[in-house]
Amino acid sequence: MRKTDEQIYEIDARDYLPVFARYKIVLDHGEGVYVYDTQGKKYIDFLGGIAVNVLGHGYPALVNAVASQAKKMIHCSNLYYTQTQADAAAKLAARFGGGKVFFGNSGAEANEGAIKLARKYAHTISKDKSEIICAWHSFHGRTLATLTATGQPKYQEGFGPLPEGFSYVDFGDYDALEKMVSEKTCAVMLETIQGEGGVHVPPKDYFKKVRTLCNKYGALLILDEIQSGMGRTGKFFAYEHFNVKPDIVTLAKGLAGGVPIGAFIATNKVAVAFHAGDHGSTFGGNPLACAAANAVLDAMTPEFLENVEKMGEYFKERLLALQKKLPWFIKEVRGSGLILGMELTKEGRDVVNACLEEGAIINCTAGNVLRFVPPLIVTKSEIDEVMNVLERVLPRFA
Repeated sequence: MRKTDEQIYEIDARDYLPVFARYKIVLDHGEGVYVYDTQGKKYIDFLGGIAVNVLGHGYPALVNAVASQAKKMIHCSNLYYTQTQADAAAKLAARFGGGKVFFGNSGAEANEGAIKLARKYAHTISKDKSEIICAWHSFHGRTLATLTATGQPKYQEGFGPLPEGFSYVDFGDYDALEKMVSEKTCAVMLETIQGEGGVHVPPKDYFKKVRTLCNKYGALLILDEIQSGMGRTGKFFAYEHFNVKPDIVTLAKGLAGGVPIGAFIATNKVAVAFHAGDHGSTFGGNPLACAAANAVLDAMTPEFLENVEKMGEYFKERLLALQKKLPWFIKEVRGSGLILGMELTKEGRDVVNACLEEGAIINCTAGNVLRFVPPLIVTKSEIDEVMNVLERVLPRFA
């Protein structure tokens, strides 16, 4: 029996932990870059499940891969081999330029595994080598370790005592990082582009300097690409824009286009620190999730990524043009590819609500930054559609 929206709101209020500030719509289905609520209203989706639905909604190759695999086998233990997992691991390792892959179920799990591996590797050098340096305004997950790695005290309040051994530095400030790194540093853990913290891109030479600094002290470089990876910037990995390679990279969100999965990839040098029993996951890398991941990975052709870059440039140009019209209200436009942020001089939640009423789903993060992470299949006409909404809505609040 189909429930009304009000019945669903009532059930949620009664039975679900109140940890989400939800919008009052009930989504029912999607197609391409659009989603539809239970009332039949159509919305253009420029949040994409928070950078998850990289192929949009109902992408035929992804739907067919999931349906076909579900008929064969949804899950089996990691005590046995499956071809879907082997294929997905091979594709990711090739993108990374060699190394070893581990599959979990989420970005938090991917980062948790990366932290464990970094600590285990560092302990082979020295038992005192355990400090992990992260960035302020970062976001790495909500497990206790990844919550501690997240440089935002508001997320940590009430959950102490937190794990020891984490320090913080301003993102993009190499001089501050250089003063903090020492022989006790196990790893420097950074997002390549800060997403939840407000879509911040570091200076062009930042990661090369960080890479050199890590090499000097025998510290690992961990790059969190849970939001910025999977073609989001027009490169498969965002770090490719900076001509560096990390020791460990983490992925999730878009990896399986909406099916839960996370992964970390480590160089062979680092991967040898893990042995049988050091890490694991019941559901991680199951046949269904890996079948979905293979469909997404196969879609990430050079032509696909080139189009993401072009669409990102076009979208950014349109946002910058809007900024020129409202310079007192739009402080800055920043980002890369199809992860873009528009910083306002006021809080942005009311803008998000107004856009939702107009049929456009966007997001506000860090209080006043409108974040745009649409499906990577987006077209110019669809970007224009969202821009038309923004051009109508923003002047109301300027």
